[in-house]
Amino acid sequence: SLPAGWNVRLDSGSTKPEGVSVMPMGGGMHFKTGPAGIYYRAADTKSGAYTVSATFHQVEPSAHPEAYGLIIGGADLAGAGQKYTYFLVRQDGKFMISRRNGAKVDPVVPWTDNAAVKKTDASNKGVNALSIVVAADKVRFLVNGTEVNSQPTASVDAAGVAGMRINHNLNVHVDGFGVK
Repeated sequence: SLPAGWNVRLDSGSTKPEGVSVMPMGGGMHFKTGPAGIYYRAADTKSGAYTVSATFHQVEPSAHPEAYGLIIGGADLAGAGQKYTYFLVRQDGKFMISRRNGAKVDPVVPWTDNAAVKKTDASNKGVNALSIVVAADKVRFLVNGTEVNSQPTASVDAAGVAGMRINHNLNVHVDGFGVK
C-alpha cells in the first residue's frame, strides 16, 4: 500500500503497487521495489517557478546500476498518454535526463558521469540530494547542491505533476520530498 494521497504508475502500466513495498519511515518513505515506476500526488501539480527536491539514500547496492530520482511536468500519469520529464542518478556516479511521452522515451542528456553523484558500493551507502529548479527561462538540475545540467524550460515538460521515479530492484529511503 501507499501512504495517503500517493499514487503509483509502474512501467507495466499498472496503478497498483504490486511487487513494491512502500512504508512511511522516520518522516520519509522507504521503497523496496520489484518493478520500476513513478510515485506522485495530485497535490504536487505546479507551473511557473518552483523547486522539487528530495534526498535519496540507497541502502544497498543493486546487482546492476539502477536509477532513482525526480519527475516534473507530469500529465495523464495513469493513462496511455502519460508524459513527464525525469532526472535520475544511479550507483555508478552517473545522471541522466529524459522525457517520456506515452511509451516513447526521448533522452535529453544521456547517462553522464559527474563527481557530484555519490556512488553506492558495499562500503558506501549512496546519499544523493536531488533538486529540479524550474524558472521561466531555464530548468536547473542539481545533485548534492551542484548544478549538473540546465535546459531551456521550453525543451522539457515543466508544468504538471512532480514526483519521484524509482527503478526496479532497489532498496531506497527518501527524505524531505517537497515541492515549493
